[in-house]
This record gives sequence, C-alpha cells and structure tokens, in this order.
Amino acid sequence: MTALWTAAQAATATGGQAQGDWSATGVSIDTRSLAPGDLFVALKAVRDGHDFVAEALKRGAAAAMVSHRPKGVSEDAPLLIVPDVLAGLEALGRAGRARASARVIGITGSVGKTSTKEMLRVMLARQGRVHAAEASFNNHWGVPLTLARMPVDAEYALIEIGMNHPGEIAPLSRLARPHVVLITTVAAAHLEALGSLEGIAREKATICEGLVPGGTAVLPADLETTPILMQAARQAGARICTFGQGAAADFHLSALRDLPEALVAEARAAGGQAILFKLPGAGRHFAMNALGALAAVQAAGADLALAALDLAEWSPPAGRGRREWLYLDTAEEAGFLLIDDAYNANPASLGAALEMLAGLSPGPRYRAGAAPVQAATERARRLSGQPAAPRPGRRIAILGDMLELGPDEAAQHAAIATHPALAHVDLVHCVGPRMTHLWQALPEARRGMCATTPEALAARIHRLISAGDVVLVKGSKGSRVARVVDALRNLGQAAGSE
Repeated sequence: MTALWTAAQAATATGGQAQGDWSATGVSIDTRSLAPGDLFVALKAVRDGHDFVAEALKRGAAAAMVSHRPKGVSEDAPLLIVPDVLAGLEALGRAGRARASARVIGITGSVGKTSTKEMLRVMLARQGRVHAAEASFNNHWGVPLTLARMPVDAEYALIEIGMNHPGEIAPLSRLARPHVVLITTVAAAHLEALGSLEGIAREKATICEGLVPGGTAVLPADLETTPILMQAARQAGARICTFGQGAAADFHLSALRDLPEALVAEARAAGGQAILFKLPGAGRHFAMNALGALAAVQAAGADLALAALDLAEWSPPAGRGRREWLYLDTAEEAGFLLIDDAYNANPASLGAALEMLAGLSPGPRYRAGAAPVQAATERARRLSGQPAAPRPGRRIAILGDMLELGPDEAAQHAAIATHPALAHVDLVHCVGPRMTHLWQALPEARRGMCATTPEALAARIHRLISAGDVVLVKGSKGSRVARVVDALRNLGQAAGSE
C-alpha cells in the first residue's frame, strides 16, 4: 500500500521530531478503528490518547504522534513527538491540503451537511478519485484529520464543516481552503450559543473566508437570512450560485413527484439546462440538498448530467431519514414502515420530517412495488362504483427532545403542535422533558405516550405499533431516541431500505 506519510514528511509538516524510520498508510485517533499501518494521533479528549499509545502500537500502528513518550512505551518505539498533539494534527492537515491537487468542496449548514456530503460522494465517484470526511467528522479535530488522510492523487475532496460555538467555522475553512463552499440551509440550531437566526447565518457564512481566490459560494436562495449569506460571499470575493424553489435561483426545482420507491425531481440549472434526478426512499426535504449538491458539482467542474444520473445510487444514511420496511408477519407480508431520523433535530428539520410523514400512505403492504398495485386497485374500485377499501394503519410520530435551542426551548417545542403537517399525523408519542411541552400543546386525540426517557417508551413499543403503520422517529442525538429505533427494529424482520 502506498505510504500516506513518511516519518520525514510528517516531521517536516508538523515541525516535530520523528523517532524511527517509519511510513504510515493512514491516520487514526481511535484504537478501536485503527488499521495496521496507521499513524495514531494521541489526542486529549474524554481520555488522554497517550494512555492508548502502547495498545495502538501493539495493534500495528506505524507510529504515534505524541507530546511525550508515554509510560510503558519503549525508548525505540516509532513516534512523532510534537509540542501539542492537536496543533500537530492541524499542521499535518494543512500540509495534506497543500500537497493535494484535488478540487475541494466545503459543506456547512444547520441541517443536511452529512447527507449532502454523501450525495456528493456518490455523484462524483465515477468522475474521479473522491476523498470525503468519515461520518460527521466536521469539528476542530475532524476537519484536520480528514485533510491529513487525503491521498495525494485525490481528484475531489469533500470537507464537512460544523460548529457548536461562534468562531469555529472560519478557521476550519481557512485550513481546508475549498474551491467551492455549499451552505445547505440556516435554521434554528445552536441558538443557545448564537442567540438568533441572524447570528447562525453570520457564523455559517464565515465558511466563505476560506475560499481560494476565484472560488464559488453555493447558497440557498429562499431564506430570510439569504442576504446575510450573499453579503459574506461578496466580501470574500466569491462567485455566487444560488439554489431554491423560485425561478430566480440559478438552480431551481420545477417539479417534484413523491413516488413510493423514490422522490423524482425536475430542475433547471444555471443557463437553463434541464435536470432530472431521483432520490430512492427519500423525503421531499432531501430534494433541496440534492439541488445544492448539483450546483456544487457544476462549480467544481464536474459533469452535471452524469452526477444527476448517479444520484439515484444514493440513499439516506442511518438516522437521517432512512426508510425501512419491517415485517411483523412474513407469511402475511404485514408490517410497518420505519423512518429512522433519530440522529439530529431542530424545528426546521422536524417540520420537514413531519411533512414527509404526512405525505406517506399507511397500509399493511406498504413496501417497494406494493403501492402502485394498491393505487391501481383503488382506481378500479372507484370506476366500478364500489366504495373505497379500508386502509388500516396510522401515521405515527415518535419525537425526542430538540437540544441547544436556547432559553425559549419550551415554546419552540410547543409550537410544533401548530405545524400544518400534524393535521395528517394520527398519533404523537413524546420522549424527554422538553417534548412534554409539545405533548401538552397537542389535541387530546393526537396525544400518544409521554415518556421521560427513551427506555420507558421502548419498553412499551410492542403495544404502540400495528401492521400498516408508518412510524417516524425523530430527535436530537443527545435525546437518545435512537434507543426507540433499536426497539422497533427488534419488533420485526427487516426487508431492506426503501
């Protein structure tokens, strides 16, 4: 395997002292996922990574980046000794970016960063070697780690950039030096730290500060805060490309069809080029992310038509809106549709998820290929004058707390009760102390169980779900509502994602 970093290269990049003549084929910060040949970076987080250096070397690490030789590690062990390990990782990432010739796309936004990054990974896979951030590695160590892992011969690099506090995005963008930046949206997330939607927009817009000269900013056109994003892009000297619903946007949607097996979208690109793309098993809110990703593809100089075609190979990641049909009775093919959206939540993304739930039809045979048959049967019944057949099943939402919303979090949770999509939801189960405010604001007919913990609701899940139901599970990761997803999967036998 080709060396990613030699001892001499890593020492030059970090200004550190290399001990031994080694070469690394990868970079790791976790012994649990470390592969033989990796350079282990002993970061200090919940635990001090120096405590795991001996184990990393035992597992086959090529060397370890440390600030000192840990106890129990031999004097001749392969090491890269630096004054500060996090600063050393940043320096290694900066050097990885400097030596690469890849077209770099930086992605940020209140929601949709990881999903959009994965769309881009699929869309560009046939057009060159793609290097992308692992999982949601988008913070002060995730971005430099992604850059440090970048192969020299990568042709496209996808760098996800997130934040929890003001001032985090700009330094990471300057480290990544993207050719294209994409802001998916600005929504009420991290209000606790940033105070207002305008504050969030200003922070997201600082991603433009890292753009290379002549770079492009791909921005949402339809937001209340779009002018803030546009101003920041102009100040950075960026070319601007917008995407949205309206015809004034450079990339705009012209039609959406939500079919049982996929969402089909028609759009117009800058210059009037027609685009048709398909998103298997995805809700309507993913269409806008896909449109922004297509604009970023064009800005990066890739083939737009091929990217739109290849988008059909993408499906929502686990925890981010993936649909799964779970059998309760395989003989009768009876079961329920699970929508796993338990990774993150804020008022905007929850509203979008509820709209997706409202657009799906319950029924005991809701699975790939079944709904068109049902629709044809219903048309035949109507033409013959027969009454419509009953459609058992309900639309059910299981909602966990939305976190980091600031001092008015109670009101923001309660306000979900007025969302128009809830008129089409039969039952809402609430999990967590914050979601109690929503439960209290709901009409009694829509009130399901109100549980203080996900474990309490999971213990009764077998009594809450029936054949034909469409079940949405949504909440912030910290609400642990994914425990309910696990319980739902244990109820039935998976038939695959839709």
